[in-house]
Formats: sequence, structure tokens, C-alpha cells
Amino acid sequence: MFTKKTIEDIDCNGKNVLVRVDYNVPLVNHRVVDTYRVRQSLPTIKYLLDHNAKIILISHLGRPNGQPDARFSLEPVVNVLSKMIGTKVIFAEDCIGEVVRKNVDKLKPGEILLCENLRFHPDEEKNSIVFAKELAKPADLFVQDGFGVVHRAHASTSAITQCLPSVAGFLVKREVDAITEVMDNSKRPLMAIIGGAKIGDKLDLIKRFISLSDVVALGGAMANTFALAQGHKVGNSLVDREELPLAKDIIRLAEKEAAKRPFVFTIPYDVVVAKDASSKSKTRIVDWGTHVVADIEHYPLRVPDSSSVVGAQEMILDIGPFSGSFIAGSMQLVNTVVWNGTMGVTEVEALLGPIGPFAHGTELIIDALLGQFGHRPYSLIGGGDTVGYIENRGLVEQFDHVSTGGGASLELMAGRKLPGVEALQDK
Repeated sequence: MFTKKTIEDIDCNGKNVLVRVDYNVPLVNHRVVDTYRVRQSLPTIKYLLDHNAKIILISHLGRPNGQPDARFSLEPVVNVLSKMIGTKVIFAEDCIGEVVRKNVDKLKPGEILLCENLRFHPDEEKNSIVFAKELAKPADLFVQDGFGVVHRAHASTSAITQCLPSVAGFLVKREVDAITEVMDNSKRPLMAIIGGAKIGDKLDLIKRFISLSDVVALGGAMANTFALAQGHKVGNSLVDREELPLAKDIIRLAEKEAAKRPFVFTIPYDVVVAKDASSKSKTRIVDWGTHVVADIEHYPLRVPDSSSVVGAQEMILDIGPFSGSFIAGSMQLVNTVVWNGTMGVTEVEALLGPIGPFAHGTELIIDALLGQFGHRPYSLIGGGDTVGYIENRGLVEQFDHVSTGGGASLELMAGRKLPGVEALQDK
């Protein structure tokens, strides 16, 4: 249960309310090409409008390195938000100072002020209390609704709470509740599918799922490091040799867990390889044989086929069809799936159709989660690349919970505290 105050626990009627949103949206030619994060902010904004609040929205976009940069201006969000909310949205060309004060003074009931990129100021990422006080000047209350940034101790997530009464918006509450419920009280059996590049980035998450879940399936570039740790040749694939000891430690941890209870831990059995990550590349499948750490009686380990190897000039770019089928099949036997990280290089565009040459493993997971093979488990999806992919496919609304926060959802799943949530007022 969410233990922090929300906008429903505080009087916001007629107040000037500073709202931290996460409008870190993709732009192409200064146009917003994905509106998911903007849409998720609407319930909080509508609630405040219904309570006659003057709304001052602050956000970051991209990484402008503490300096104004037109490529990362939030101005393109103005028209998108205005159309979605059905009211006038005014843009301030800064997030602090006289320009903000004047615009706030002119705001009429039902109007919204969106301020320019917080990260045009270096003090935002320094968690500067001086900068936070400047942000707070025109406001009576602060509402944290940017879940995608609450794992950061920045001025607009941490220091700001020392300057104003601070509560959560509906999005932050919904995200924390959904993720916490799955991690603490999920309907079993529970399966975790984890991709991404670096093991270290998700080490605590993997360890927690080994102790918590019934099935853990790894994919993405991090699986290459596990394959190398098990003695496979991985050619020119992306690997992190410094993380080989971590991979071996995780395998030993999974083996110990599997000796105590029914538990499956798997890396890819087969992989899709090519000499470069291009839609025109010639691909082939390399079959390593079975790679499951599990109850030996039910899932005996086999010796890998040493004649099937990745060539010296080849790269692993996706899981193979057998690996994808094993993951999809496992989903037919579980009731909850947490998915964080794509299985391949999904950003490579297809020559024909919507699916790239190295996205088939990821697509197979999507089909299974949406019940295409019969059973439809509860799905919680996090991680920037995973969410970005299903956003591009127009499938976000079809899953049970798609997190707006990549790093924040990862931290919360791993059992860590979120500074931007911890700093809010307790109920």
C-alpha cells in the first residue's frame, strides 16, 4: 500500500501547484512522435483543474548537459498536451525567474503553464537547494508525478521537497502500487524475463528474481556474457568480459536455488547471428543445445553441441526460435510475468513490414503475453527499450501495466528506495 500523501490528501483548491511530470518524449524534427508519457500525466492534471488550481508543469527532456539547446526544448509538447487536455497550455521559455512569475500571474482558471527544460540548468542534476527554491517561488504546493525520474536525487525530485509541501500525483501512486504488488503479492507462478546489455545494471534485479520467482529467462546482450562464461564462442558479439565473474556467480546462485525447490533459470539455447546489425544482413541460427539451470530430474542439462558456434566475424543479435518458444511456452504455465529488456537488437528497421530482422524473439514474447497461444498471464513491463519498442508497435494499451519509468521501475523491482518518493510527506 502506498504510504505517502497524494493530491487527494491535501487541499489544492485554488492553489498554485508545481507539478513534476516526465515529458522526456521522443522528438523527430521538433515533433512529438510518442505521447504515452504525456497521456499518463493527464489524470493528475485533470484533478487539479477540477480543483481550480493554477498548474505549473516542470520536466526535463533529453541530455542537454546543463545548457539551453533547442533540440531539447519542451515547446513541441505544448500543442500535444493542449489537444489532449482540451484547454490552453502556455509555454514559459525558462523554468525559473521573472518569465515564470509573470506567466503564473497571468494564468486564468483552467489554463496550464509548461516550463522549459529543467536540465538547461546544471543545478537541476546537482540537486541544488538554491535552484529548488527558485523553482518553488511561484508555487504553494509540489506534486511529484514524474515516475521516470524518482530514482534520481535531483532538484526537482529531492531538494524541492524541502521548499514546499510535497505529495504524489496519481501516476506515481499507480506505478509504485502496481510494481510493489507484483513483487510482494503476485499471483504465482511468477516468471521474470530480463534483457539489456550489462549484467551489473540489473544484478540486484536478477538476484531478487532468482530468490522470488519460479522462472527466470535471460536474453539481450547480457546473455552473451553468460554464454561466454559457459565456454561458448560468441564471435564479435557485444560482451563485457569484466562481468564474466558476475555471470558465473549468478549461475551458481541459480543452481543453489534450483537444488532447493522447483525453479528454472535459462539463457538462450539458440541465437540469431549476422556479420552486422543491418536489415540487409544475411542471418543464420546457431544452436547451442539446452541451457537450463533447473530441477535436474525434470530439466536435465545436456552437453552443448560443440560443432555449432558463432563465427569470429559474427554477432549475436537476437534469441533463436527455440529459445523464444521455450520462453513463450513457459508463459503458458505461469500467472504473472515481469518483463524488463528486449531480447534482441529491436531498433534495426525492417525492409518489409513492421518487424525488424532481430526482433522476432521479442515479438514472440509479446504474442505470448497477449494470449496468442491460449493462456494470458498478468503482465508488468518496464525498461526503456522494452517500453519504447511496444510503444512504437502501438501495443501499450494491451498490457496490464506498462511502466513509464525505466530506471525507476528497475530500482523499485530490485527492492531499492526511490529518493523522489521517499522525500514526499507520509500519510
